[in-house]
Amino acid sequence: MNPQLFLAFLVVAGALACTPGVDWAYSITAGLRQRSFVPAIAGLCGGYVLHTVLLVAGLSALLAGIPGVLGWLTVAGAAYLLWLGATTLRSWRGASFGGAAADLPAPANQLRTFVQGMDTSGINPKGLLFYVALVPQFVSPEASLPVPVQSGLLGLTFVLLVAVVYSCVAILARKLLHSRPAAARRVTLASGMIMVALGLVLLAEQLGPMLGPALLRG
Repeated sequence: MNPQLFLAFLVVAGALACTPGVDWAYSITAGLRQRSFVPAIAGLCGGYVLHTVLLVAGLSALLAGIPGVLGWLTVAGAAYLLWLGATTLRSWRGASFGGAAADLPAPANQLRTFVQGMDTSGINPKGLLFYVALVPQFVSPEASLPVPVQSGLLGLTFVLLVAVVYSCVAILARKLLHSRPAAARRVTLASGMIMVALGLVLLAEQLGPMLGPALLRG
């Protein structure tokens, strides 16, 4: 693998991982509400591992090339974000440090947290676009490693980066808001609002072009 390309990829991927978004909101919420944020971070990483597998198998480019697939993935991702954001907003008044759901046994709650994290990153079409449009730019056909191996290494490098960044986000949220229940509630409220807002933006981006001509004809 070309060392210069790899270093450039680290810079770009690190910058993307450090950009606040839905993954950050979910990491912060997990840091505040869960006894352990590890299942949430593992779930987020699991979604990107899925994208890496699709990339290596060549399925990412195939899916991106099918008309309408990314649009429907975006709609599904937006709907899920709206549901997750609404769930977070409903519970913001009771948000506090370590307030894990008490109505579920610990293993069941951890599994649910893991699945929600994997859904959050895995169903996000922007993640698919990152792997389809960006990762191939840092693959060198002249390198000694085969292109699929390079793609897999770059994808897993991004997984490692987000694991470190999101863990730091969750830890900082927990430490800074440990003794500030009012601040914890405000942060949880903001996280829910971010999820809902991004869900609405994604829906508008996809449904606007679809509904516009129909409304004009009506």
